[in-house]
Amino acid sequence: MAKLDNVASLTGPSRMTDRPQPPSLDQFRRVVIKVGSALLVDRARGRLNAAWLASLAEDIADLKGQGVEVLVVSSGAIALGRTVLGLSGGSLKLEESQAAAAVGQIALARLWAEMLGHHAVQAGQVLVTFADTEERRRYLNARATMQKLLELGAVPVVNENDTVATNEIRYGDNDRLAARVAAMIGADLLVLFSDVDGLYTAPPGSDPDARHLPVIARITPEIEAMAGGAASELSRGGMRTKIEAGKIATGAGAHMIIADGRVKNPLARIAGGARCSWFLTPSTPASARKAWIGGSLEPRGTLHVDAGAVAALDQGASLLPVGVTRIEGDFARGDAVLIRAPDGAVLGRGLVAYDHEDAARIIGRRSAEIADILGFRGRDAMVHRDDLVVRPA
Repeated sequence: MAKLDNVASLTGPSRMTDRPQPPSLDQFRRVVIKVGSALLVDRARGRLNAAWLASLAEDIADLKGQGVEVLVVSSGAIALGRTVLGLSGGSLKLEESQAAAAVGQIALARLWAEMLGHHAVQAGQVLVTFADTEERRRYLNARATMQKLLELGAVPVVNENDTVATNEIRYGDNDRLAARVAAMIGADLLVLFSDVDGLYTAPPGSDPDARHLPVIARITPEIEAMAGGAASELSRGGMRTKIEAGKIATGAGAHMIIADGRVKNPLARIAGGARCSWFLTPSTPASARKAWIGGSLEPRGTLHVDAGAVAALDQGASLLPVGVTRIEGDFARGDAVLIRAPDGAVLGRGLVAYDHEDAARIIGRRSAEIADILGFRGRDAMVHRDDLVVRPA
């Protein structure tokens, strides 16, 4: 690890032996990988970097062989589409970008399916917009789709739906989108592949004294300043959005890596000790989520439960409809609700799985009856234990 001298306070304690060490890549169980357009498409030659993509697919298959769940956030649809449509030159008009995305998304999905298919790994395309990660109901639906794909052993390949997104309602960069996706699915690691091998104290191309930072224990204002302002060389290269992504990811309990993705088998190289920048988090996805539910959300309603439910919740169980005796409030699916014992004491709070109208119809009933009552198969739990924060017993 390179000596950091005057930047030691930004990356950890001052003594070299006390500085935080990067984790091992094999300790993570759910990984989000972000791939940029410049890595997938050689714009100068107007063709796909097929050999590089094949090497990354090999790395992904190796991770999955170790029991790791992998999700890819992939740019490249517009770059591929404009090549196919012959849209050369500089920046595109909005409608040209949308047309290029419409063509490129088909090509991009086929490429990922073919490359991963060589290793008997199934790919699934997920196109999202800004609203899908910010509006609660759409967020829940998108998360459920990705979770189910991961459960079924597939690799979700996520991209912003540039065919319908406008400049006013889009992410515009897949760094922050990847971080939001990592938070959404409870990933414990986010890997941002770029054309740089991490964060430097200054733009390395113009400052010979720039130092590479291998481990960032916490994103401080000083760290943010290193990413540069709006007019800096590094900011134009995307470092500022990567730091913003780091704040989202680490806040959600995921570590993050910025690494040079231009080499073949880039994941294997990280595992082998290749230079990169690790952004560490003190929490886990589960603890960060619990903290968010317990302290950051305004309750929209109340679920009153019976003594049997109180005992079950104290044992770490989910809250089932059969244990709910009464509801209050005009809440929607995914809203935070309070949970109260028969004596009125607050047991905790959680994210409810049903709108208040449907919840009112199934309280006191067994989970097996939900489909007959509502006409659709909802979740067995009114509040799942993963979405529940209970007071200490």
